[in-house]
Amino acid sequence: MEIRRLTANDTSIAAKLFTVMASVFEEPSEPLPADYIQNLLTNDSFWALAAFDNNQIVGSLTAHTLPLTRLPVEEVFLYDIAVLPSHQRRGIGSQLDQILRTLAHRRTVFVAADNEDSHALDFYHHIDGEPAHVTIFTFN
Repeated sequence: MEIRRLTANDTSIAAKLFTVMASVFEEPSEPLPADYIQNLLTNDSFWALAAFDNNQIVGSLTAHTLPLTRLPVEEVFLYDIAVLPSHQRRGIGSQLDQILRTLAHRRTVFVAADNEDSHALDFYHHIDGEPAHVTIFTFN
């Protein structure tokens, strides 16, 4: 198992990674233009981690660095973490999380999870996440 943060040289890998994530979440998706992916990967505030098993993407994590305005620090928002169903319950998600936390150094990492998503809630409890009772509003 190899896990690494993708860089600007990994555009084609990132395209596959984003497709894998959408399939795990059973969400509709469309191929992203290469320049869009390149822009994401060259942005230091964007994180894309890929887990490989025999050179195949089996897990992924995306996150965003958010600068605070009350202190001169940043927090890291773990946006998505996905592991192929055939590779779940093998510690891959935990490894992705741990690598993100290590790379984030002293920055706080936080994640939002739908209250109805018991699988996600169980996972975040398992990796010692501390729930914060908040309501997230979305605007379309």
